[in-house]
Amino acid sequence: MTTPGRMPQPYGHDSGANLADILERVLDKGVVIAGDIRINLLDIELLTIKLRLIVASVDKAKEMGIDWWEDDPALSTRARRDELTRENAELRERLAQLEPARAQKEAP
Repeated sequence: MTTPGRMPQPYGHDSGANLADILERVLDKGVVIAGDIRINLLDIELLTIKLRLIVASVDKAKEMGIDWWEDDPALSTRARRDELTRENAELRERLAQLEPARAQKEAP
């Protein structure tokens, strides 16, 4: 009696490494891919692509000193609120500077 040939499975049940183990290791150790692509023509910036990819647990990322998502207004409501507050203060300051000049201009 012969048995059909079988291809070896590199991550089979007997190898000890399954997808959950690999994911746990990646989240625990962390993987970071970062890069910028800039295309310039005669010192004129035509295109900029910023790529940031982190595969890690949030705790591991913070442990590595990576917390840019907390200060990015596009990703954080707190950062967006802070930016709006700062922008509002700047606009109020500019308005306060312009109001006396407008009042003098309108005075007879």
